[in-house]
Amino acid sequence: MELDDINSTLEEQTNLQKELWSITQTPWESGVLPSADHLARARASLPVKLANDGLGFESVRQHILDDIVPALNGSSISSNYYGFVTGGVTPAALFADNIVSAYDQNVQVHLPDHSVATDVEYNALGLLVDLLQLDRSTWYNGTFTTGATASNILGLACGREFILRHAAKKRGVTLQSVGEHGLFEVMQASGISGLQVLSTLPHSSLIKAAGILGIGRANVKNVCRGDNSLMFDLQKLEAELANPDKATIVAVSCGEINTGQFATAGLEEMREIRRLCDKYGAWVHADGAFGIFGRILDDSTEFASIKKGCDGIELADSITGDGHKLLNVPYDCGFFLCRHSDEAQNVFQNANAAYLTSSLAGGPSIPSPLNIGIENSRRFRALPVYASLVAYGRAGYQTVLQRQIRLARKVAAWVSDHPAYEALPEMGSTEELLDKTYMSVLFSAKKDSLNQRLASTINATSKIFVSGTAWQGRSACRIAVSNWRVDVERDFAIVAAVLDGVAGE
Repeated sequence: MELDDINSTLEEQTNLQKELWSITQTPWESGVLPSADHLARARASLPVKLANDGLGFESVRQHILDDIVPALNGSSISSNYYGFVTGGVTPAALFADNIVSAYDQNVQVHLPDHSVATDVEYNALGLLVDLLQLDRSTWYNGTFTTGATASNILGLACGREFILRHAAKKRGVTLQSVGEHGLFEVMQASGISGLQVLSTLPHSSLIKAAGILGIGRANVKNVCRGDNSLMFDLQKLEAELANPDKATIVAVSCGEINTGQFATAGLEEMREIRRLCDKYGAWVHADGAFGIFGRILDDSTEFASIKKGCDGIELADSITGDGHKLLNVPYDCGFFLCRHSDEAQNVFQNANAAYLTSSLAGGPSIPSPLNIGIENSRRFRALPVYASLVAYGRAGYQTVLQRQIRLARKVAAWVSDHPAYEALPEMGSTEELLDKTYMSVLFSAKKDSLNQRLASTINATSKIFVSGTAWQGRSACRIAVSNWRVDVERDFAIVAAVLDGVAGE
């Protein structure tokens, strides 16, 4: 196909977008996973090499719809995909994402006379701060990222800058920047032999971030209680913080990946962590990829334990969040918030860039995103966030999250009472388990023979999809409820029927 012919296909592309819109707004009737036949057909249809003459738009359109689409999973379209915490794509976000692709803005530099894209992104960040009930005067600093991994890199990088500067200041050394002078030189000037991240069952992306930043994966340490691996042991924490040879970042798991439970039990515990970190010059980073959204819930007793788990997160120095999880916007989208307005610029400033901040007369001072994040080339991923927040508001997101929690708790109660299954982690009572259940249900089969193949057997039904994991050295499964399409009674009936059937095999 000649490039000059592309304009003639614009109307066809518009019709295709309408067709795809219809597909994605229809309840997902096929299996959550593609069939073996569909996978085989798709793979067989892939060209072995690039042809000299293209097939043209209509042929490729039909190829993708007939061969590729049936071999994709329903992770975002089906409410019964409970594997990775994928979320879905709200109608408003899907519409906005099509605009993002069509206009293809590179949101890197704030140029107010060129585009409104950076203004929209900055506004979306403020709306997100509002949704999470954080104070704009403190938390209206940050950026949109590709996801939690990138956001955790930003959080640990800013923390690394802060804690080494603090160590240097204690020695009376002129303040230096890792971003400017390098990690080795600044550590020498600071008199520090190593960096460490203290956490409780941290997510793998946090450990990955430590490896990327020169902190080291081996220096991410658990400081959890002996009787509860999910929560901080404050005595162990202080003992590690007091080590004069180490500079420390404390990472709070605001929603542990397997259980969905929280590393802290309320404001007083977060205040104590904050006090200890201030005493020893440590940085507090909250990994709230999905847990942070618990802050949007109401103050009813039904959700009190979840609200307590999120309480005090505003005392952290930085926060990671994932938009493509409970915000239900498309991949890729994460966000990073920081209470220190200049810290990200210290690390991520684009070298020799004259365009740091600019604004229209009387408007806000909007930082150029390339100076506060990893990428210079950036997709306009904030537009779906903006569209969803404006379309549905706090009440809309609150309603969806309530449904997700109620489904998770209904499944947890059923699993807890089932003779073939065991709900995890073990609690003193079913009531305590349900009280702490957020949007994840962790469980195993009591019979080892079934437990070893539990995840694969469940997923082979293609009616629901779960993640296989491990808990305390034994195989387990996780159901993570994160899609906006969830219907408590309908989806519970599907889950119960599948697990009942698997238990009888």
